[in-house]
Amino acid sequence: TFSSNGSTTVTDDIQEVDPAADSARIVGHLHNAFYGAAAFPIGRALYLAGGQIPGGPTLTGITAYVPSSGKLLQAGLLPQAVAFGGYTTVGSGSSAIGYIVGGEVTSQTGRNAAGVASGQLSTVISLRPSPYGGPAGTTAAGMPYRGTLLIADRGNDRLIAITPTRRRIWVYPSPSMPTPNGGFYFPDDAFFIRHGTAIISNQENNDTIVEIGYPSGKILWEYGHPKVPGSLPGYLFQPDDAYLERSGIVTVADASNNRILFINPTTKAVVGQIGNGTDAHVPGVSIAYPNGDTPLANGDVLVSEINGSYVDEYTPTGKMVWSVQMKSVNYPSDPQQLGPDRYLMTDYDPPAEGRILEFNRAGQILWRYDATSGDGRLDQPSLAERLPNGLIMVNDDYNDRVIAIDPRTNSIVWQYGLTHTPGTAPGMLSVPDGFDLLLANGTTPTHPQTG
Repeated sequence: TFSSNGSTTVTDDIQEVDPAADSARIVGHLHNAFYGAAAFPIGRALYLAGGQIPGGPTLTGITAYVPSSGKLLQAGLLPQAVAFGGYTTVGSGSSAIGYIVGGEVTSQTGRNAAGVASGQLSTVISLRPSPYGGPAGTTAAGMPYRGTLLIADRGNDRLIAITPTRRRIWVYPSPSMPTPNGGFYFPDDAFFIRHGTAIISNQENNDTIVEIGYPSGKILWEYGHPKVPGSLPGYLFQPDDAYLERSGIVTVADASNNRILFINPTTKAVVGQIGNGTDAHVPGVSIAYPNGDTPLANGDVLVSEINGSYVDEYTPTGKMVWSVQMKSVNYPSDPQQLGPDRYLMTDYDPPAEGRILEFNRAGQILWRYDATSGDGRLDQPSLAERLPNGLIMVNDDYNDRVIAIDPRTNSIVWQYGLTHTPGTAPGMLSVPDGFDLLLANGTTPTHPQTG
């Protein structure tokens, strides 16, 4: 509320107003006193979204007040902190949709931070009952995933793990978890392995692969020579997408050596190779600057070749199963298989904005996310994966954020990191270049076929 002398006071009161009786009464209290929030009646609840703490941060929280029970429930998080925006509700009942138009951000902090760091907003945010996560009042309310999200925070030379509510629970390296020999530099990807008890990470510009105990941080295995690129046995040159296969073999796209390697971690011997080192797309002979080697359920690998924009399926013995040239794609990155003839990848560095594409073996585009302006525009996204609930999670590298996109509406529904604002504090990233999801039962749903 604002007083006549220009000062501002806030209240945590929830008041019920009866126009017929010309009366009002306090029926409850918010968890915190704040102002500038948007309010929406949806179904049998009144939702408050965003707002501003006096002298403090702008908020992303969503709170549901249920008049019939008087309960106040946590209902999720906005993908953008916002206060003092225009708002309205369209429709009625459980099918109603709330909208926040514009608004402003003073500052952001911690797990409540997301979106544009500060200033005036040009966004339109919609609020509707979530088909994923869980209902208001549960820990999964409105959340895009369950479990633990691992992020390769490349620009900060670290790995972090966060909860669905954006709480940071693990950071590597740390004073109690030192780096391997040669340091921990340029982690391009990181994946949970061994039922979530370890992590494999390729350090692209450090020319190494490491396995790290989780959550101990103990170095379990190393391959390569830090900052010494090479093609001889034991050397790598810009390794990308290191995976542990179910067989126990490590596979990696040794990008600048134009080859996919299969490494026995016990002996550190190369037991298989795709590509003879020549930078050229010659099926069954050579591959052109590969950056993806995703293991498939049938034991093959899905390869992306940057030069020429090819996506291929290869057997471990080097036989090509199929190949397609994605002529409309400038920089194919990290393709994933979604179905019998459906694949997902990013176009990392096209002439304009970054894109996310679903396609088939004929090269037909089946779905795309290609926002050309505003806060939805991507900046060199390198990995996209479909979550169990159908949302598409993306690390949007040079926007310094990881986001979840609802493909039904082509909208961002969750975000970690402040857009185009690098940092090391909780809630912030710098050029995130990989992610992975670990469920409570130790499974990795986006790559269940790995070790």
